[in-house]
Amino acid sequence: MQLKIMPKKKRLSAGRVPLILFLCQMISALEVPLDPKLLEDLVQPPTITQQSPKDYIIDPRENIVIQCEAKGKPPPSFSWTRNGTHFDIDKDLLVTMKPDSGTLIINIMSEGKVEIYEGVYQCTARNERGAAISNNIVVRPSRSPLWTKEKLEPIILQNGQPLVLPCRPPVGLPSPIIFWMDNSFQRLPQSERVSQGLNGDLYFSNVLPEDTREDYICYARFNHTQTIQQKQPISVKVISAKSSRERPPTFLTPEGNASNKEELRGNVLSLECIAEGLPTPVIYWIKEDGTLPINRTFYRNFQKTLQIIQVSEADSGNYQCIAKNALGAIHHTISVTVKAAPYWIMAPQNLVLSPGEDGTLICRANGIPKPRISWLLNGVPIEIAPDDPSRKIDGDTIIFSNVQERSSAVYQCNASNEYGYLLANAFVNVLAEPPRILTSVNTLYQIIANRPALLDCAVFGSPLPTIEWFKGAKGSALREDIYVLHENGTLEIPVAQKDSTGSYTCVARNKLGMAKNEVHLEIKDPTRIIKQPEYAIVQRGSTVSFECRVKHDHTLIPTVTWLKDNGELPNDGRFTVDKDHLVIVDVSDDDGGTYTCVANTTLDSVSASAVLSVVAPTPTPAPIYDVPNPPFDLELTNQLDKSVQLSWTPGDDNNSPITKFIIEYEDAMHEAGLWHHQTEVPGTQTTAQLKLSPYVNYSFRVMAENNLGRSLPSEASEQYLTKAAEPDKNPATVEGLGSEPDNLVITWKPLNGFESNGPGLQYKVSWRQRDGDDEWTSVVVANVSKYIVSGTPTFVPYLIKVQALNDMGFAPEPPVVMGHSGEDLPMVAPGNVHVNVVNSTLAEVHWDPVPLKSIRGHLQGYRIYYWKAQNSSKRNRRHIEKKILTFQGSKTHGMLPGLEPFSHYTLNVRVVNGKGEGPASPDRVFNTPEGVPSAPSSLKIVNPTLDSLTLEWDPPSHPNGILTEYTLKYQPINSTHELGPLVDLKIPANKTRWTLKNLNFSTRYKFYLYAQTSAGSGSQITEEAVTTVNEGKMAGILPPDVGAGKAMASRQVDIATQGWFIGLMCAVALLILILLIVCFIRRNKGGKYPVKEKEDAHADPEIQPMKEDDGTFGEYRFLESDAEDHKPLKKGSRTPSDRTVKKEDSDDSLVDYGEGVNGQFNEDGSFIGQYSGKKEKEPAEGNESSEAPSPVNAMNSFV
Repeated sequence: MQLKIMPKKKRLSAGRVPLILFLCQMISALEVPLDPKLLEDLVQPPTITQQSPKDYIIDPRENIVIQCEAKGKPPPSFSWTRNGTHFDIDKDLLVTMKPDSGTLIINIMSEGKVEIYEGVYQCTARNERGAAISNNIVVRPSRSPLWTKEKLEPIILQNGQPLVLPCRPPVGLPSPIIFWMDNSFQRLPQSERVSQGLNGDLYFSNVLPEDTREDYICYARFNHTQTIQQKQPISVKVISAKSSRERPPTFLTPEGNASNKEELRGNVLSLECIAEGLPTPVIYWIKEDGTLPINRTFYRNFQKTLQIIQVSEADSGNYQCIAKNALGAIHHTISVTVKAAPYWIMAPQNLVLSPGEDGTLICRANGIPKPRISWLLNGVPIEIAPDDPSRKIDGDTIIFSNVQERSSAVYQCNASNEYGYLLANAFVNVLAEPPRILTSVNTLYQIIANRPALLDCAVFGSPLPTIEWFKGAKGSALREDIYVLHENGTLEIPVAQKDSTGSYTCVARNKLGMAKNEVHLEIKDPTRIIKQPEYAIVQRGSTVSFECRVKHDHTLIPTVTWLKDNGELPNDGRFTVDKDHLVIVDVSDDDGGTYTCVANTTLDSVSASAVLSVVAPTPTPAPIYDVPNPPFDLELTNQLDKSVQLSWTPGDDNNSPITKFIIEYEDAMHEAGLWHHQTEVPGTQTTAQLKLSPYVNYSFRVMAENNLGRSLPSEASEQYLTKAAEPDKNPATVEGLGSEPDNLVITWKPLNGFESNGPGLQYKVSWRQRDGDDEWTSVVVANVSKYIVSGTPTFVPYLIKVQALNDMGFAPEPPVVMGHSGEDLPMVAPGNVHVNVVNSTLAEVHWDPVPLKSIRGHLQGYRIYYWKAQNSSKRNRRHIEKKILTFQGSKTHGMLPGLEPFSHYTLNVRVVNGKGEGPASPDRVFNTPEGVPSAPSSLKIVNPTLDSLTLEWDPPSHPNGILTEYTLKYQPINSTHELGPLVDLKIPANKTRWTLKNLNFSTRYKFYLYAQTSAGSGSQITEEAVTTVNEGKMAGILPPDVGAGKAMASRQVDIATQGWFIGLMCAVALLILILLIVCFIRRNKGGKYPVKEKEDAHADPEIQPMKEDDGTFGEYRFLESDAEDHKPLKKGSRTPSDRTVKKEDSDDSLVDYGEGVNGQFNEDGSFIGQYSGKKEKEPAEGNESSEAPSPVNAMNSFV
């Protein structure tokens, strides 16, 4: 049986493996542990452990040491070859070999020449199981030759010309490092214009006068021998020219337009382009048909050198350098080919087999060109080695089958091409060994609870043993936890608990025997800090105390250490540490910082920190108060499935103590960018234990708050993804309502991503009829918010529940809610509908309730449709207007307000559910009694005479019954607005015209007219009018005033017929005439008069107001009365020429243009007051008076 490599670890469940845990492992190379006791008697072929490098350059001033170390059992012997032949060290007195080692020491310090020992050396380590060989070690002494003597002529050239100063150092071993300095050993400055090439030469793109000097010296440093060689100084003199002619770039190196470069894989590829020109050219690099590797490309020497580190085959190709200045550009292409010395793909590994087993040695290498693979056996080419029937060679693979102990040997694989070689030793060791357990007997493991426990069982055997673990002396089964068995035989208890304490036995078996070992496990309580130090702000000079109380396992002895800013406490007597406290007296500013309490046991360590802020005992003269600075240094610790501890460092409180910290969280998985409130902690606390929800990718931030406000948020903490778990809540707002008569629509508010607790959120929807014995019907739906159950009976109560589940399991059992399947229209109309008429505008309707079963839905109420019967003419003109009143709930009566009196109404009643209305009840008819009528529609004054007036009116638009009569009331209004006696007339209902006789001439009257039914009097309409002086003269008419308001009287009384008034007007006219004559005389004499003075006072007479003396008005406007509400007429009302007054007319009235309601007419019918300078509106109150306008008023407007 072939032994193969074990898997890294295998997880075993105690529930599946009764009594024992075991491991069957197959590996291809058995590792031999370096256990001293095991190695004492375990046979093993030689293995080279240390050797000198392949290219070994030695210092000729020291002895030569060529290393060769090997291990094996029995210990190997060593021999050497030099230049391919046996090197007999016994014959050379200068050569010795270190005891128990193959390392050669050649003593050339006392005598001998180092050149004698140059050559190729190879070491062989051999024992009875085989021979291992070292690499070919090429030994060469380092060389640091001097420069050859040469005479260097001074270099003289003009300003702007190019220059190359050659270095050409002597060939040394290894190659020297070149640099240029002056006589003072100061490095010469370099720039884009002046730089050193890879070959060591110094290049000038163009020279300047400041380049003149006599000490350009090239130095070669040979690091191996720690020597520096110096070239003869070179003198350069630059002659200043009047003007240097500019020129395009040309390359100083490399030459031509193209060149080739070859480099080995893994080395540094260095490409160089240096150009001359004036002005100094700039170098650019590109790769044709590709891009330069970003992380491996570097530019050196002012972009003149391109370096690619760790070069690989992919870096082969054409690279182009471009030199450019203001006069042009040139380019040079370098074709790069990457070759490769051999490198391992799979180096052969040691093979430990048991007799009769199979195995393989694989040796795979690559390179450019492809390396050749050859095998050696114990240092001899395998072609000439003894045959072994268990061995078969297939190119780079040796296949072993049915091996025996004599098959043990050391094989060498050599992979070589023109650029180098690889040599690897791999032994085949055929062993027959019974199991050996290397772990110490009765080892005691002490582990802190809830941490992993690793129980070792290091074992060796050939064939590889199988390992079994038992718990307890009687081999009790491990049934309570999940155990992990690692490839090295170690048993892991991922989360050790108290009941994990006990003895465990490891048993190893193979066909040659068995071994076992017992170990012991003790589980200890974790150390915890149950009282942490708290953030403190103290004044300078006061005392502060930090408390740190520790709880630990009683078998462990803790040590408590205090640190300040992660260092030791100051060696100061002011600091006192007792069992649980750190006390600092006489606090100074230097004491501020972070104080950490560290509790250590032999098994664990915990710590807690607090910040001490020291403030001045009194405020500074002008302190700056502000909100705190944001907290910082957020850290997550004690990361558990449903909790984590967050700690932070407070920012500066800006002279206002921090009162609290606000912690917010972000769920990057479900609501990235949204921050939610997590918790708040006091301002003295800098840690918080946060409760977490499953399956949330948390980030936290902290804000500080003082009396001035809240700080900006801190930087977000690291993210912490909690483990998934089953949901811990169910959807809310579960409802069941039907959208159709035969379905049930179940809806709910889905859980959000934060509440899902894990991937694969779904819902289990369950339902059954409430009043039946049916089982629950369930269906699992995706993350939606609705499910429709079809084929249900109409409006049946259902019990419903919706349970959340995810990939981890189900949420708790959800509550049961009640819903109903879909509603349908009610089937039955309300019965026994009857109407009680309360008054002319109000009726009460009663009905019997509809049986609940016939409603077929949720009862929402009853709806009354009612309408007024129309006469035939109106019915033809428009559709009957139906009115609707809805009464909520189960009411069986309702009031119908707003009815029209003396009307014929029809109504019906319908029941209403969530679906709509049911059928209508049979129509019920009722009549409303008479009511009071509305006001007459209009009132006109016609045919006014000296002592009579005729009134015409239209009946009320809403008689609200049968009119019985009209009532007309009127009364005179005198010049002082006093109302005279009221006359009351009854007029038959069939009359719409009435003439009043025997009235006073030239008198204002106020009229009131209203209609009556059997129910009473209606609203009145009012009108005012004035009788004329003579027959044929029109009476002034005022607009109507509908309603029962106060009587209104006019301010104006006609006095134009009074004799005294006429005489007064004549006297005034005579005085005005005399005044005009006097003014005319004075003007002709050149004298000044008041009007002239006014003209002289103004430069532009055209912009002056009109003068009284030229027959024009100084001002033409209307003046409103002192009180807006004292108006005899309605605002905006007009009286038309036919003296008809309507409530809503807008025609202009002559009254608006006269002195008042009593406007006067001349003999020819012209209106005297039409150009009056004033128009005064009358007050509304009848008891107020004003001076009646007359011709005197008209005359006053001219004065």
